[in-house]
Amino acid sequence: MSQPITPEDLRRWRWRSRRGMRELDRLFERYLDRAEQAPERFDRAAFEALLASEDDAVWRWFVGREQPADPQLAGIVADILGQPGD
Repeated sequence: MSQPITPEDLRRWRWRSRRGMRELDRLFERYLDRAEQAPERFDRAAFEALLASEDDAVWRWFVGREQPADPQLAGIVADILGQPGD
């Protein structure tokens, strides 16, 4: 069973999601809104790994210039972009 998402978790993730790039900020914000509505679909570990990634790499992943080598990161990038995962 997955860990429930608390309001404190959401506040912390929203703060950590602020990247200073409006496009990334909006992607993360929408993903966290979806996570709040459907927590059973939220992958806590993958999102934490994404937040720990370098901003320039994250941007390249989201604009499709590169794919993350890590399958966990590739899955969450696809999920955030609204694409089905492998």
